[in-house]
Amino acid sequence: MFELKVVTHFAAAHQLKMVAEKCENLHGHNWKIEVCLIGEKLDSAGILIDFGEIKQHVARIMKRLDHRFLNETPPFNDGTPPSSENIAQFVATELQAALRKPAVKVSRVSAWESDNACATYIPA
Repeated sequence: MFELKVVTHFAAAHQLKMVAEKCENLHGHNWKIEVCLIGEKLDSAGILIDFGEIKQHVARIMKRLDHRFLNETPPFNDGTPPSSENIAQFVATELQAALRKPAVKVSRVSAWESDNACATYIPA
């Protein structure tokens, strides 16, 4: 089994309701997103999937989040809380849908909201 990891960043604001008084205020983070992909077989070039392809897909997803108020940005504008947990799940779901290689799967996505706090989503 092979695992690839790509790291990227985005900045955005959000509000979380019913968490803690401090987090209910409008605030922002410089999120670090770690995306991991797995697969069993390498192609004829000896790679699982080109890092450039992964980065292009991830960049398109980040563009939808970067410098936004997440509470008013799809998919969080439907009442889904824009928590780090839900951000990680959103990125994982969107990336898996964009991949053109069925043998390559998103194994996990971590959304770091600070240097010492992250949430990781692991698709079933």
